[in-house]
Amino acid sequence: MPKSSDACENVLLELRGVSKRFRFHEHGTRSVRETFIHALIRGPSTAPPSPEAAGLFDIDLCVYRGDALALVGDNGHGKSTLLRVMAGIYPPSTGCVVRHGRVSTVLDLGAGLNPELSGNENLELGASVLGASRREFAARRQEILAFAELGDVLETPIKYWSTGMRARLAFSLAIGFEPDVLLLDEVLAVGDQAFQQKCRTRIRAYRDGGGTLVVVSHDLKQLREICSRGVWLRHGRVVIDGEIGAALDAYQGK
Repeated sequence: MPKSSDACENVLLELRGVSKRFRFHEHGTRSVRETFIHALIRGPSTAPPSPEAAGLFDIDLCVYRGDALALVGDNGHGKSTLLRVMAGIYPPSTGCVVRHGRVSTVLDLGAGLNPELSGNENLELGASVLGASRREFAARRQEILAFAELGDVLETPIKYWSTGMRARLAFSLAIGFEPDVLLLDEVLAVGDQAFQQKCRTRIRAYRDGGGTLVVVSHDLKQLREICSRGVWLRHGRVVIDGEIGAALDAYQGK
């Protein structure tokens, strides 16, 4: 949603001419022996380079302080790729991404957790990755654990935890340090019903308190309730960037 230059100081994420391409390799990796035999039989390779598939094309997008932004589109059209570029997980092939403040990401509930570490160790590691100081970690730790409701498993490596338990830790960690921007990918449909509702309530409180939110979800009803702005992606390009109702109506009527 375009805004005037007066709002520049409120930009938390800015994407300028961002494209992302992924290379598809036609052949699996070969051993040195297999490569040598292949060259003897077929001679020097004259095949064209492995083709590339474009995930995103020339994205210009700003996320402003207080935005509640939904990314919508069919599967394979770039929503999750865009979220990962925003998070810094995927570097753009061209263009640049500028981030301001603390960006916290839950791409799938449990991603980023080390299965060999205990819950307590993952909590401390995650806080460090988010840039929290030891003082901030100590001040927020009990609140995060109270939200997660994990009981007595925190000293156990999380590889032995259920998916739902890992979900509780990942979400609680992501939102527990009050990030400037919270990026969520299809996480509102994971976990038991009670925890889903708890997450939705916490997200609304975060949003109502001025937090900035970018959400990928196929639950369009929920997006209408949570978000105020929508971006529809098709074939890696922005089709519409506008008010959530207009964006979802256009997407549904495609």
